[in-house]
Amino acid sequence: MDIQDALIAFDALSQETRLKAFRLLVQCGADGAAAGTLSEQLGIPHNSLSFHLSHMSNAGLILSRKEGRSVIYTVDFAVFQDLIRFMVDDCCSTEIAKTRDSKTEGCSTVIELSELAGCCKK
Repeated sequence: MDIQDALIAFDALSQETRLKAFRLLVQCGADGAAAGTLSEQLGIPHNSLSFHLSHMSNAGLILSRKEGRSVIYTVDFAVFQDLIRFMVDDCCSTEIAKTRDSKTEGCSTVIELSELAGCCKK
């Protein structure tokens, strides 16, 4: 991920409703959730939520698919992992925090993060 992509992602997440929706979608995992379910759980009118989901979709953070009459939204976990990797790999020393690709689980893991709190203090 380059810095422009990271800025677009962070811009999309820098609004309270979008951040709450994104976090809820992370909890839903690969199955995702229907827009109506998200609207109910977040207490947000459908049209307002649609605006926020569209913003996150345009930023590449979430995906949507049609299932019957419902639109199901999911986090694009590959993009989310790239964003986390961007922050960890570029923020601090690789001796303190780094990522490791898991071939068995098909994802990346942040390791040695417990040390991250003091890594940037000088």
